[in-house]
Amino acid sequence: MDAQVWLEFLKQNWLVIVVALIVLFIVINLVKTVIKWALVVLIVGGLIIYSGISLDQIGDVVTTVKNEAVDTVKSEAMNIMMKEAKEAKYTSNGDGTFTVKTPNLELKGKSGSTEVEVNFKGLPVGKWDMNETIQEFIGQAKKNNNS
Repeated sequence: MDAQVWLEFLKQNWLVIVVALIVLFIVINLVKTVIKWALVVLIVGGLIIYSGISLDQIGDVVTTVKNEAVDTVKSEAMNIMMKEAKEAKYTSNGDGTFTVKTPNLELKGKSGSTEVEVNFKGLPVGKWDMNETIQEFIGQAKKNNNS
């Protein structure tokens, strides 16, 4: 969504937006039931439809923002992984699974698997493919246990 598009929409439809806002304030102040919120949703929905923004566009924006956030978290986790490799502790769980922990990261996986579950600062960030960086990180954690 381009800011220029929004500015142009606001310039062309400022009167409709002002009227809609006045109606919203009247509805919110006068109606005290569930009907109030239904009317608010209808007015806002009408503005969105009137503006020409489709639900597909909104979905695309949400998906884009989500993907960028996931990529940022993954990048930050990889950087932390490299910085904290010397502090990593490898634990074999006895059932073919393992855990690697650092102050900010936790990896859980199964020996021979191509994926690991990653938790970053206590929050799950998904299953990641076992790439070269992760393999080196696990190898460093094993070395840390032996020294």
